[in-house]
Amino acid sequence: MTAQTPDGVLRTSDFDYDLPESLIAQTPMEPRDHSRLMSLCRADGSIGHHRFYELPILLRPGDLMVFNDSRVMPARLRGNRVLPERLRVSRDSGGAIELLLLARLSPGIWRAIGRPGRLLRRGSEFVVTGEGGSMRGEVLEIEPEGERIIRLDDEERLHDVGEVPLPPYITETLADSERYQTVYAREEGSAAAPTAGLHFTDELLRLIRSKGAATVFVTLHVGWGTFRPIKNDDPTEHTMHAEYWELSPEAAEAIRSAKAEGRRVISVGTTAVRLLEHAASKSEDGLPNAGSGWADIFITPGYRFKVVDALITNFHLPRSTLLMLTSAISSRDLMMRAYNEAVEQRYRFYSFGDAMFIH
Repeated sequence: MTAQTPDGVLRTSDFDYDLPESLIAQTPMEPRDHSRLMSLCRADGSIGHHRFYELPILLRPGDLMVFNDSRVMPARLRGNRVLPERLRVSRDSGGAIELLLLARLSPGIWRAIGRPGRLLRRGSEFVVTGEGGSMRGEVLEIEPEGERIIRLDDEERLHDVGEVPLPPYITETLADSERYQTVYAREEGSAAAPTAGLHFTDELLRLIRSKGAATVFVTLHVGWGTFRPIKNDDPTEHTMHAEYWELSPEAAEAIRSAKAEGRRVISVGTTAVRLLEHAASKSEDGLPNAGSGWADIFITPGYRFKVVDALITNFHLPRSTLLMLTSAISSRDLMMRAYNEAVEQRYRFYSFGDAMFIH
């Protein structure tokens, strides 16, 4: 694989940049579509500045926009470890714990991360509480990278006890948890929002369709591992966590038709990119078929895209797999130049921040 980095060698440190803390968006823009939108043209390297509601002027009749309709689940659980009877002192608990659900593996069985780790050993029992009551669980296994496989005794009560999680760099309380959901969110299962979609309103979607662009919806449940910084300077040592995806026959046919007719396929967010490119990699003709499964594709500079022609995305963390993916669809040099300009122009970064259209 040929990397688009200064010396042709792919290193994590080549995807680092300085970001003033003041540019990390703490609250969503109101209205949704009034965030800023950077236009990044790959053909000539030009950079333009817009508001997101101006997106329709950047589209062409016949464009196919692919949206991830996954909905964020109430994945943050807070509670206490339950000590065995022989160790209990009066009514004291075994200590406060917090869990973040990553993926549902089977009925009642979940992959999660939790803290503190010393209280969440194999066999540890716990009770999580919320405004709507409580729910018990147990740690069944600990995986090599520290994730817990847990059992929830009454997972139907998840909405009673769980909270919609926000990324750790957002320190302000969100007044309305629906602002961390897209307006078209449908299939619950994500631990984090597909944030490029947060800018869209129902009215903007109507304007996009009236422009002659088509829209189609796919599902990829976003895991927390998507946002993990890469710890090694050799990205090939990084392990991507698999995420569950579904592609309907109707969506697959729309995507195949667009490619056959030479129309642009525009992915709304990196999550839809991973779904489309993973599904295409499993197909004999290099185009996605209807189906479902687990995607762990890691896209870095040098990757040859099979489906995606353009991308709408937010601004991502340094040294992240998402910054590498966006650099793969443009180039590392062009992406870092765009990020430097975004800092100079004081764009808002990360989940509640501004957006970029790479085309």
